Order: sequence, then structure tokens, then C-alpha cells
Amino acid sequence: MAAPQDVHVRICNQEIVKFDLEVKALIQDIRDCSGPLSALTELNTKVKEKFQQLRHRIQELEQSAKEQDKESEKQVLLQEVENHKKQMLSNQTSWRKANLTCKIAIDNLEKAQLLQGGDLLRQRKTTKESLAQTSSAITESLMGISRMMSQQVQQSEEAMQTLGKARPGVRSFSQSPCSDTCHQALPPLPLSTPSSPSLLTCVASHFFDSVVLPRVG
Repeated sequence: MAAPQDVHVRICNQEIVKFDLEVKALIQDIRDCSGPLSALTELNTKVKEKFQQLRHRIQELEQSAKEQDKESEKQVLLQEVENHKKQMLSNQTSWRKANLTCKIAIDNLEKAQLLQGGDLLRQRKTTKESLAQTSSAITESLMGISRMMSQQVQQSEEAMQTLGKARPGVRSFSQSPCSDTCHQALPPLPLSTPSSPSLLTCVASHFFDSVVLPRVG
């Protein structure tokens, strides 16, 4: 039957190996971590906990080694303790390097996101400027069309006034013996015809066909 002290030494060794493997796995997770920073912080918290447990078990093993009756067994256990301490220091070095690698990756990712965000902001600014220019052009054209409409209305009113003044002569002329023949020979006043588009329609159609609105990204 194994002595209680031997059982305790065996348990300490098993726990040390277990915690060492868990620390190595967490360090690898840190190397593979690309962010965010909160994920790295969480992994580091777990590593610290495992290191504390590992250190505690190594101290227990060292205490058990000092309590050995036989000097030979004592030296063997102390050598194991020394090996475990060296391994723990190696893990701590790997941990620091993994943190450095992870932080560089996170910094590069954040810089890339900032650059991408800057490109999007510049693209949106350009789109807004294009929309503003197009809106200004449309406004100016509509104002021009409005002026043309006013001129057309004024010209139509003047033509109607001229026609009104000419009506008495037309009536007198229609009462003459050749009024029917002459009236048929006179063409109507060409103000506008339904079949031909007005100047306003042509100008508006030409402008809006030429305007290309920018796409909003």
C-alpha cells in the first residue's frame, strides 16, 4: 500500500501536467486571436488563473520533496520541481510573445477598419456634393423654364390682343360678296398646334434626359 505522502506527490504531478497543458492551449488561443480586445482580455484572465493553480501545485510538490526521509527521493523530487519551474517560465515567455502577436493583429485590423471607414465617408461626401450640384442645376433649369413660360404667356396675350383688334376688319371683310371664298383662303393664326410640341416641352425634355443622378452608395 502506497504511503499517503506518495499519493500526494502523484496527485501533484498529475495536476501540474494538467495545468501545463491547459496553459499551452490558452496561449495558442491567444496567438490565433484576432480581436476584439475584450476577447484577448478574457483569454489572459484564464491564463492567469491557470498559472496560479500551476504555481500552487509546484509549491506543494516542493514542500513534499523537502519532507522526504530519504535524501535520494528528496533530490529526485526537487529536480522535478526545478523542471516544472523552468517549464512554467517558458510558458510565461510564450504567453508574452503570444500577447504581442495578438495585439499587433488587433492594431492592424483596427487600422484597416479606420481606413475603410474613411473611404466610405469620402465616398458619401462625394455623393452628397454630386447630389447638391445636380439639385442646383435642376433648380436653375426650372427657373429658366419658368421664365420661358412667362414669355410664352406674354406673347400669347399680345397675339390675342392683336387678333381682337383685327376682328372688326375681319367681320367687315366677311360681309363682302367674296367673303366665303376669301375666308376659306385665309389660314388661321399659327399660335400653336397640338401636333407640334411647344418650346417649353422641348427644353424640359432635353434637360431631364441629360441629367444623370449619382447613385447613393
